[in-house]
Amino acid sequence: MVLHALKQQLLKSSCAFGSWARLMQTQSSGCVYSSTHDFNPKEVREKLQAFPGGSIDLLKQDCGIAILTINNPSRMNAFSGSMMVQLEEKVSLLENWSDGKGLIVHGAEGTFCSGSDLNAVRAISNPQDGMKMCMFMQNTLTRLLRLPLISVALVEGKALGGGAELTTACDFRIMASDGVIQFVHRHMGLVPGWGGAARLVRIVGSQNALKLLGGAVKVDLEFGLQIGLVDGALEAPQAQDSADTLLEQAECWLSRYTKGPTPVIQAVKRVVLSGRELPLSDALRTEKDVFGTLWGGPANLQALASKSKHN
Repeated sequence: MVLHALKQQLLKSSCAFGSWARLMQTQSSGCVYSSTHDFNPKEVREKLQAFPGGSIDLLKQDCGIAILTINNPSRMNAFSGSMMVQLEEKVSLLENWSDGKGLIVHGAEGTFCSGSDLNAVRAISNPQDGMKMCMFMQNTLTRLLRLPLISVALVEGKALGGGAELTTACDFRIMASDGVIQFVHRHMGLVPGWGGAARLVRIVGSQNALKLLGGAVKVDLEFGLQIGLVDGALEAPQAQDSADTLLEQAECWLSRYTKGPTPVIQAVKRVVLSGRELPLSDALRTEKDVFGTLWGGPANLQALASKSKHN
């Protein structure tokens, strides 16, 4: 059902890039799970809001790169219930950001995210509520991965449990020298529930995923680069007030993939998304349709007039 809905949306050749964000929101409003008698998103939001603390902060910049901050330092940036709701709200804003090209996800004050706030987890420890929270976060993180933006997780300090799952909902992961990604779910008597296992298999393969999940292995910078979970390394700032901060480095790293007109960057993300999620024949048709929206367009004509690709 989900794949069929995605196909129908992606294969509409009349879709222009000005409406790409609306298209993504339409097809992803019930991205994995739609409203049923077993899952009512409004009801889940209300229940999660009963567990406040921290915030999810969003800064949209004129350059087209947004910064999403997981902000709950007193609990190692763990997700409270209200933060889960705020994350969904911020994803909705990004889905409708027509000028967006890139997104950096990072944690406040030197650490990425330690997963779920245990206070909220204990309060909803019954299987029914746990499943609903799982479905809610799977929807949100799937929508995050499907944003018409090229996204990167900046891993400074620890990304544990749900925080590790969050890194897999970005297109790339870059890591500081002290960064660690660890799927600690086994220690909690669990497996990933926010889609992290399925995404991890696609990133590092099933054998490495088994090792990381079954062994709760700590993935540092060197090991992450080796298995392909980490895409780039960042240098530690020389001073606390240095202009060369990790966030600035992350923006510089991401900018190599977001240079150029917004419609072109969003088109790149769209064809990669269709190639990842659709059967080959459907992905090829989508690529043809996306190509058609750019051929003879302003960016294409300007490039042809100003330079030759053979220079």
